[in-house]
Amino acid sequence: MIATIPEPASLVGTFLRLDPMTSDDHPGLFNAIATPDVFAGGYGGGPAGLPRDLDAFTRFAAGYFNQGTNRSFTIRLIGGGDADGLIVGTSTLGDFDEANEHAHLGWTAYSPTVWGSAVNSEAKLLLLGLAFDSGFGRVKIQADERNERSRAAIAGIGATFEGLIRRDKRRADGTWRTTAQFSVILDDWPDVRAHLEARLSRQVGPVVPRPS
Repeated sequence: MIATIPEPASLVGTFLRLDPMTSDDHPGLFNAIATPDVFAGGYGGGPAGLPRDLDAFTRFAAGYFNQGTNRSFTIRLIGGGDADGLIVGTSTLGDFDEANEHAHLGWTAYSPTVWGSAVNSEAKLLLLGLAFDSGFGRVKIQADERNERSRAAIAGIGATFEGLIRRDKRRADGTWRTTAQFSVILDDWPDVRAHLEARLSRQVGPVVPRPS
């Protein structure tokens, strides 16, 4: 199968719907992820990159998401309940290298109100499925070396740790980030998919955000 960049389209799971991001989503995303807890782990360049208001977030989003052929998604809860349709985060499939069948699953942030819930498992299931169904054979997933929570979450889905990339990206405060790199390859996918599906089978009812 020849790797092909997927067309923008919604991905619908049991607990989430991932919609192609538009500027109309920025206010909901600002409320969900523009928090010190999210940026403390290195998202958006780290704490110094945290947008302080919606206008600043809109400028940040214009440069951070939907670059080139990247496919950025807004993540909403579904399944009924008071939170149905609530924006709880974002993730992107991008850095496509069709010839070598490589893609990057990244730019991911969730509202702290859904950390530890089924959100990460289903988002990864849907996005990895899109990558492999589109003919890609390797998907890298990265985190700031300092972000132990994200690194544990990536390892927890069954991705393989490949090592540290030193002095990889400049943070918003001017320091240099060391990147922890993981991957899921096509050979891994059946086991990773089964693992994620087993996790999701333990979720009873819709995801209920914790009080913020």
